[in-house]
Amino acid sequence: MQIDSSLLEVRNLHTHFFTKSGVVKAVDGVDFSVKPGETLGIVGESGSGKSITALSILGLIPSPPGRIVDGEVLFKGEDLLRKSPKEMRAIRGKEIAMVFQDPMTSLNPVLTVEKQLVETILAHEKLTRKQAFDRALELLDLVGIPDARNRIRNYPHEFSGGMRQRVMIAIALSCNPSLLIADEPTTALDVTIQAQILELFKKMQKELDMALVMITHDLGVVAEVCDRVMVMYAGKPAEYTETKKLFDNGKHPYTLGLMHSIPKITEKKQKLEAISGMPPDLRSLPTGCNFAPRCKFAMESCLHADPLLKNVEDDHAVRCFLHDKVISEEESFNETPIGSEKS
Repeated sequence: MQIDSSLLEVRNLHTHFFTKSGVVKAVDGVDFSVKPGETLGIVGESGSGKSITALSILGLIPSPPGRIVDGEVLFKGEDLLRKSPKEMRAIRGKEIAMVFQDPMTSLNPVLTVEKQLVETILAHEKLTRKQAFDRALELLDLVGIPDARNRIRNYPHEFSGGMRQRVMIAIALSCNPSLLIADEPTTALDVTIQAQILELFKKMQKELDMALVMITHDLGVVAEVCDRVMVMYAGKPAEYTETKKLFDNGKHPYTLGLMHSIPKITEKKQKLEAISGMPPDLRSLPTGCNFAPRCKFAMESCLHADPLLKNVEDDHAVRCFLHDKVISEEESFNETPIGSEKS
């Protein structure tokens, strides 16, 4: 799945947490890449490994108990996992920035917005404090903060949730990063503010020619802003393809389950289909395919072997025995699903 001229390429990433109750395999073999100016969506249920993947890229995994045990994170051809803490501090914010899920806990409550914005700029740019202040005002105007010259001296609690998120985006964009990672940036915002934030991302990306990794559980957000999408389940990619291909021809049973749980505006009377069961305990994953206990298409082979992520067509990879070319087409589709009676 390697993409030529990738800005970011993640190869076989494994991030584990070593706890008293066992090893939590939060990220268990993730591969993806992002081109300059491209938007990649990472989607899945809570606990699927989306945020840990992002924190692994930035070197922000708390250690102990967490540790990246294998893989490569290539940014502009250099492996970030081999960088020293000092080298990573120079990259974070300057080259790769992140908008965290909860702006209220991400912003320092005892520092003004001015202090937090200006200090970020001064840490990475060779500017005077006056120049950094002017740059901070420009950024607040850019992200749509009204009366920025007066609001810049406010504290985070004096802003609404949507405005705090805009401040977080301004801080993330303060040094013109090549890559922005947005972790659930519209969670807990009303739909009107969500739409404004998504439009802001698209505007900033176009103006700055910036790559974007959008982490979300909302397929509507994926459809709105993403060029490509990786569906994650239990720390692994389940499906990886172009956004249009995913919505037109999604193949993994988990992807289909997520699709069927979305209400359709064209249908007046509809019953939403929930995915049965619960995500697995990452400390004791089931033998075989991690999704098999919840999958209505599960076969006997799914309980004994873990399928590999493989291309089933051009630029469309799926981790599922229903589409795995290792198993013959006849064997795969004629095998009786578990729980059904043979005719």
